[in-house]
Amino acid sequence: MTDRSTDETERARKKELALELLAHLETDELALSAVIDRIETITTSPQLTREILDTAEKRGIIGRDGARIQTRRGGTFVRFESQVVVREGEFSCRRCGAGISSGHFIRFESGELGPFGSSCIRKVTGRET
Repeated sequence: MTDRSTDETERARKKELALELLAHLETDELALSAVIDRIETITTSPQLTREILDTAEKRGIIGRDGARIQTRRGGTFVRFESQVVVREGEFSCRRCGAGISSGHFIRFESGELGPFGSSCIRKVTGRET
């Protein structure tokens, strides 16, 4: 039996982490599928994904136009020099699942996200599409 308050706390943590990731995307517009790809680095729950998208829209982080998402960055982006930490070890990339020896982790106020490979971290943050 799981502790309900622990589950709710973990759900809230994942939600805030995803919202922070969306707020830091370095692109003006993405397909909904590309946004979901990024959210899935945090959760694969369809219900939580919908909640994250709804909350992001309510908070003004994103705007939706059908299958396109407009980001409303307002000057926020991932600062690779200070927010990304690289650790050596044996990891699996959270985005593509590949085995990696250098894991890139993004530090947000709500927590840390990763590991990612060197190309996937650029895709997750919107530096590359």
